Amino acid sequence: MSHSQRGICSVAGDPGLKTLAATCQKSVSQTAKTETPNGSTELAFTVQPEGYAVDLHVKVLDDGVVERAKARGLDALVYAPHFTRLPEIRRQAEAFSDEELTVFPAREIFTGTWQQRRHVLGIGLEEPIPDFITFDGAMRELDRQDAAVLVPHPGFLNVSLGLDDIEAYDDSIDALEVYNPKQLSHHRDRAQSFTSETGHEPFVSSYAHVRGTVGEAYVTFTEAFEDVAALSAALKDDVERSLFHRDGISHDIRRAVEWAHLGLENTWGKFDRLMLQGTEPTHPDHVAYSGRFDDVKVY
Repeated sequence: MSHSQRGICSVAGDPGLKTLAATCQKSVSQTAKTETPNGSTELAFTVQPEGYAVDLHVKVLDDGVVERAKARGLDALVYAPHFTRLPEIRRQAEAFSDEELTVFPAREIFTGTWQQRRHVLGIGLEEPIPDFITFDGAMRELDRQDAAVLVPHPGFLNVSLGLDDIEAYDDSIDALEVYNPKQLSHHRDRAQSFTSETGHEPFVSSYAHVRGTVGEAYVTFTEAFEDVAALSAALKDDVERSLFHRDGISHDIRRAVEWAHLGLENTWGKFDRLMLQGTEPTHPDHVAYSGRFDDVKVY
């Protein structure tokens, strides 16, 4: 597996007035004179991503998300909501795609039990894969479908793949996430060390569970992708990419909002799913899966 160690470029502040960072692969779309406190003027820049910019993992999708993605200069989103079946994800992705923004459907598969769960992001799926199946069962099915396999938030809390898991499926895994706004510094350091030890390609994403986080981290490619199959092939082929994330006070606030959402999701949200709702649409017992995963289901 080829691997090129890539740094992550951080861009301070929100869209609008920015200083041009020489280390960032950016293009300047507008310039404006701004007055500083001492009365002098300096150039400020509105910068847009150079290349085909993709936020590789978002959980939310509506008109506001699309508007924000376009304002961030993104060309595409990878939409992979929790506990939603692939046909519905595809329907929503198509409905919110237009000439300016493409939404690619994907599935973050919830493997294992609630107590020992590991998440895997599959891009380029041909057929649905349920949640609540063994990790081994999910990886075999992803391999059978020749989907791109990405590891979101490795080594993060109790919802992630560890180094042993990654090494066990070295040939099937295509990239490891090294930054998203939910990760703390030690999570990022651990993820970076995993890429160094295994040689896997890195990626970043907003991992947005709330609308305002979309576009806070993204990847740029040199070529555009016509469909999800092309994106999947590029990820599997380790094509050249550049990694970016925003920085500054606004980014820190959005990170804090995502952490608050994580707390809600793992308290009330978890109680609601376990106690108040019926069987998840992505449960392997659902009629849509025709019993194909009975041998690897955990519930």
